[in-house]
Amino acid sequence: MTAGGDGFAAVAGGPAPHIPVLGAAALKHLNVRDGGVYIDGTFGAGGYTRGILATAGTKVIGIDRDPRAVAMSADLVMAANGRLTVIEDRFSNLDDVARRCGHDAVDGVVLDVGVSSMQLDNAERGFSFRQDGPLDMRMGNDGPSAADIVASASERDLANIIFLLGEERHSRGVARAIVKVRAEKPIETTRALADIVGRVVRSKPNEIHPATRTFQALRIFVNDELGELVTALEAAERILKPGGRLVVVSFHSLEDRIVKTFLNGRSETRGGSRHAPEIVRPAPSFTVLTKRPETADDEEVSRNPRARSAKLRAAERTAAPAHLSDAADLLPHLPSIDDVMKGH
Repeated sequence: MTAGGDGFAAVAGGPAPHIPVLGAAALKHLNVRDGGVYIDGTFGAGGYTRGILATAGTKVIGIDRDPRAVAMSADLVMAANGRLTVIEDRFSNLDDVARRCGHDAVDGVVLDVGVSSMQLDNAERGFSFRQDGPLDMRMGNDGPSAADIVASASERDLANIIFLLGEERHSRGVARAIVKVRAEKPIETTRALADIVGRVVRSKPNEIHPATRTFQALRIFVNDELGELVTALEAAERILKPGGRLVVVSFHSLEDRIVKTFLNGRSETRGGSRHAPEIVRPAPSFTVLTKRPETADDEEVSRNPRARSAKLRAAERTAAPAHLSDAADLLPHLPSIDDVMKGH
């Protein structure tokens, strides 16, 4: 990335493979300052990190569960001269990672939720139906792959996963078709799965590919993305200093709904009314900075089509204690990966 109209200064370490979505808005809400310590919980190609490091004296802890992203960060880590540490881990562990790096509290956390451009563009990772490759979809190297889930999940579980996580209204038909095909031969490639879905889901010209929602659902399920997001939000609440900022960029309604519900619940101040008993609530742990989510303008979308669906929400940490976990209330009711793989 180079200096330009997006508000970023050039940072040592070479060009970034992609431009971070809503990067200028994320930096604005992070309120980056000299001497601050920040967590880039979805490091990827380091786009947000470069923007933070452009402010003198800042330090960044980058986290990514993808070992390839961590390996590719070596040049930027060296160029940052001790101001950047990149750790292979899940962003749900970001508070523990920060403490392992010697920081009991930080000034900001930024999360870009979902699959990265680097992962989508690599056919061998199996994230995209546009290139044929193994049906993998794992962001890290651990756990069952998408092919394992497709081979093992019951028709009912497949339909629920595709409906709830992909918002695919033809989920039952897709699940039925998958079960029928897998009885005859394994479904092991992205093209094979996309072809199966394409025979059930029809699309008109200029609409999204028929397999889009099914692939999204499987990717989210394989990586437990919604569970990771909720746990990461709670971890950010624990590690942020009073006045510290949380910025989250999400790309579909499931993620955005979780972030919105979490922040609204943490900033709630209403009690009871004359028609209802007084409700005892914990003191607000966040002040919401974005009453409505920020979105990309036409110029950014033209430069970076991935920004079209992005929504940014931000909040500032108060001095109140962190709230008790309410993860179960924020997540759809689905079987666990262990339940799906049981017996396989």
